[in-house]
Amino acid sequence: FFLISLDLKLGKKVNEGKTKEVYELPDIPGCVLMQSKDQITAGNAARKDRMEGKAAISNTTTSCVFQLLQEAGIKTAFVRKQSDTAFIAAHCEMIPIEWVCRRIATGSFLKRNPGVKEGYKFYPPKIEMFYKDDANNDPQWSEEQLIEAKFCFAGLTIGQTEVDIMARSTQAIFEILEKSWQPQNCTLVDLKIEFGVNILTKEIVLADVIDNDSWRLWPSGDRSQQKDKQSYRDLKEVTPEALQMVKRNFEWVAERVELLLKTKSQGRVVVLMGSPSDLGHCEKIKKACATFGIPCELRVTSAHKGPDETLRIKAEYEGDGIPTVFVAVAGRSNGLGPVMSGNTAYPVVNCPPLSADWGTQDVWSSLRLPSGLGCPTTLSPEGAAQFAAQIFGLNNHLVWAKLRSNMLNTWISLKQADKKLRECTL
Repeated sequence: FFLISLDLKLGKKVNEGKTKEVYELPDIPGCVLMQSKDQITAGNAARKDRMEGKAAISNTTTSCVFQLLQEAGIKTAFVRKQSDTAFIAAHCEMIPIEWVCRRIATGSFLKRNPGVKEGYKFYPPKIEMFYKDDANNDPQWSEEQLIEAKFCFAGLTIGQTEVDIMARSTQAIFEILEKSWQPQNCTLVDLKIEFGVNILTKEIVLADVIDNDSWRLWPSGDRSQQKDKQSYRDLKEVTPEALQMVKRNFEWVAERVELLLKTKSQGRVVVLMGSPSDLGHCEKIKKACATFGIPCELRVTSAHKGPDETLRIKAEYEGDGIPTVFVAVAGRSNGLGPVMSGNTAYPVVNCPPLSADWGTQDVWSSLRLPSGLGCPTTLSPEGAAQFAAQIFGLNNHLVWAKLRSNMLNTWISLKQADKKLRECTL
């Protein structure tokens, strides 16, 4: 398999697990090559088989999942897919904890929690952690045990802040993948992930792999149709025919995981400005829409001076079938938002560019509307784009993933700022 890396010089083997090998890359400092193996295991390798083609299937699955998460804004170790069976990742010192997030109670949870019925749903999803120790069957740990272990990786001590960041990230990553599988009519039941500390940035990032060994996936929410590694664990006897069935399940997932990077849902924002003098304000809305991957068009029209033209422009966007959110940008007396809102079934949001001298008076034309109009007002251009993204996110998992990731990253930056401040004070 070293042929995969003719253009890449492999350094020494850093690590070898049950299903992969990790190599240093002398020509790419701070990076490693993650090489998958054609091996499938269960019960901490109590059961172990060679499955032809599994390395390529796992690599495809992991590469797509990490790409999806990275594009959403989740910090990961993934750099790029290198070959059919390997990818390049940032070199991390791994934190020896498996984080598990569950939406539905099944598997080992039921054994550890007798009396809970299979299928019990957790709202919010349930987070558990297990210390990686094959000899002791990966015992479940508490948050307190993890903090008391006083682990230190790449110079970062794992304390309360780091544990909180990993727990929050686990939930966000699960929810993004859960939402991404829904358009395929697939239920993500649970998920197992690992974090590492990037040796260059000293940041905690999602590391290792996320492949078909990492989750339970039930098409149509039906356990009997399971497509994940559980189909291998459940085998009474491993025959060539049984392994072929397991392989078909893995291939089924690898084919569909590529669809997670796409969406059938369309959407756009149309910003209507009452005057070209408002262009700077509107450009900020367009720029913020781009961060969510939402197309945005800018138009100039005045509901006071050319109501017929305003309604003609509105009809143009209603007529092509693309879901649209209109943003009305009008200073002084805002007739644009209310006129649009009264004449379209599409959502309209006011985002008036208020001036310092008259702003407190002008804002009332956006807030005090006639009855029958549902036209909210936000003063922030970024807020208007986010409002549109939240509407599109209801039917577009890629937009939703960016929103969910933004929430997580804002929370993490506050958590880290608090830690830094406390350290300075102490």
